[in-house]
Amino acid sequence: MLKIKAAVLYETGKPLIIEDGIDIPSLVKGQVLVKIHFSGVCRSQLMEVQGRRGDDNYLPHMLGHEGSGEVVEIGENVKKVKPGDKVILGWIKGEGIDAPSTKYRIGNTVINAGGVTTFSNYSVISENRIVKLPDNLPLDVAVLFGCALPTGAGMILNEINPANDCSIGFFGLGGVGLSALMMMNLFSSKKVIAIDINDQKLKFSKTFGSTHTVNPTKDDVYGAVMDITDGKGLDYAVESSGLTSSIELAFSLVKKHGGKCVFSSHPKQGDRISLDPHDLLSGKNIQGSWGGSCCPDRDIPIFAKLYSEKRLPLEKLVSARYKLEDINTALSDMEQYSVYRPILEM
Repeated sequence: MLKIKAAVLYETGKPLIIEDGIDIPSLVKGQVLVKIHFSGVCRSQLMEVQGRRGDDNYLPHMLGHEGSGEVVEIGENVKKVKPGDKVILGWIKGEGIDAPSTKYRIGNTVINAGGVTTFSNYSVISENRIVKLPDNLPLDVAVLFGCALPTGAGMILNEINPANDCSIGFFGLGGVGLSALMMMNLFSSKKVIAIDINDQKLKFSKTFGSTHTVNPTKDDVYGAVMDITDGKGLDYAVESSGLTSSIELAFSLVKKHGGKCVFSSHPKQGDRISLDPHDLLSGKNIQGSWGGSCCPDRDIPIFAKLYSEKRLPLEKLVSARYKLEDINTALSDMEQYSVYRPILEM
């Protein structure tokens, strides 16, 4: 009988605990049992572990919301996949049944889980969080298709759709920011500015198409961007650092009368952004992004085709690999901004 090994959050502000021997519940309508091959580690999970997303009413629970694997078993009425199918797992809801959350057990302890969790070697997943793996897409690279890529590339493709010869700034170069930067290569842009506190990431960004780089720890970002844009400000800003100060800075740097700031940041619970109302009256625009407005069943095949055509060099983002047992190290490395997108290899 299969048992699950998983990283479990018992108490916020404490390390995750690796549990081996978790029982798998019987599948209900719309659920799919998946053997996880790879999982991504997103800053959202770091915030959950640290308790920065407010009170956690579901402790203990499993985590992880982007991954890849193979279908082992399907529940009643599941039609998208069958046993043996290779799949991508992600938090953005797509087609299929929106199945209820899962409750696992180890001994007398109940462990909660949402519609998708990936910090484990097996997981019960809701059908609408699954997309079949496109042909010729490696399972490790496929992890990025669950969160980082649809959010980052989706902001460019679905929410900005930049005009030719524009200026655009990328604030924060994690998995989401770099995915967005890569997608800009499909558009004609004169000035592509990468902004991050890590010099290695800034250097890396040039291989993805940035024309200018700015390090806030060394440079006056506002002055540098205004100088690059000849005092006009940015046509577009993409913000994904997770800091309210960065959202405010990005918005301040888009031009009046049509400049647009799109952010996917999720600062800690209780933080607020402060904007000058006159900037809004002057025609500046700002909006939050929910997963890049992606529909996984529609957009993942598009992104996979671009990858197969070597127009999205996503393999460059999956260099940092960890074992499940090293999940707390992966989270720490992410907190220190020393990796692009940590990947767990089961």
